[in-house]
Amino acid sequence: MNPPMIKVGVVGAAGYTGGELLRLLLRHPQVEVVFAQSSSNAHKPIATVHRDLLGETDLCFSEQANLAQIDLLFLCMAHGMAKSWWEKQTIPPTLKVVDLSNDFRHGSPDAALYSFVYGLPELQRSAIATARFVANPGCFATAIQLALLPLAQAGVLPAQVYVTGITGATGAGQSLQETAHFPWRDNNISAYKTLSHQHIGEIKATMALLQPNVPQIHFVPWRGNFSRGIFISCTLTLERNETNWTNRYQNWYKDHPFVVVSTHAIDLKQVVNTNKCAIQLEQLGDTLVVHAAIDNLLKGASGQAVQNMNCMFGLAENTGLQLKASCF
Repeated sequence: MNPPMIKVGVVGAAGYTGGELLRLLLRHPQVEVVFAQSSSNAHKPIATVHRDLLGETDLCFSEQANLAQIDLLFLCMAHGMAKSWWEKQTIPPTLKVVDLSNDFRHGSPDAALYSFVYGLPELQRSAIATARFVANPGCFATAIQLALLPLAQAGVLPAQVYVTGITGATGAGQSLQETAHFPWRDNNISAYKTLSHQHIGEIKATMALLQPNVPQIHFVPWRGNFSRGIFISCTLTLERNETNWTNRYQNWYKDHPFVVVSTHAIDLKQVVNTNKCAIQLEQLGDTLVVHAAIDNLLKGASGQAVQNMNCMFGLAENTGLQLKASCF
């Protein structure tokens, strides 16, 4: 006998992450989408906003979120809004929640207050499996943490780690702003939030779980002239340069279906439209560079949220997430 369907709702379903989440959930074999809430698009057919869902669903956006009807709620609200919305609700005692904002992540005082578990499956799989509330990691944080976890577990991260990373236009969200306009983005690259990106705190909190001496993360993010994807490079100095770190990484991730450690150069097109993280290591003398690439809307957001849902309900992690990259 087939297990019962998981009844889910999405609050804030009209944005990029909400749209990607609906694309995944509508094709998930164990999910029934009960509602997709959007105050600004209430009563409109979902496919008129998320045009890639044309012919995929007849659902319309709802104005309200009926929490009593569902088993799991996804919060896809803007940063800062999720906590405000949460505090106004009466949460049913059996409802599970995955929040995609940064309101309940590592470093937030509300994470412990509301008993949110940090949702990085490659580190927290067992805790996620028994959690009621899960805080989805940030997109840059996901890529950088997956690039550093095996080194932190070995206790060899040095005091200083230097990271550069580039993200596509969807990383800035759907709201209108100068740096998201096509004439500005086209043929253009720029740095932003240099050394002060909001994901640094959750990265350091994760590293602290694995090694006592938490490194300083010097992170310079860039805006790229493409739609989606993140490519980061972490540069650090290791005294034990004789270690075959590629083998160590492959062993660390061998039981995690979405992390692929490559012995060849990686690129964004290998991961865009998938829930994969591709990793490659290069070493010269005592200097190690760890590259990682993800799709910011999938492994960096909605795909990882579904991966967390699968863990929470005892499903295989890759259920509904067997997606293929589009390389040309």
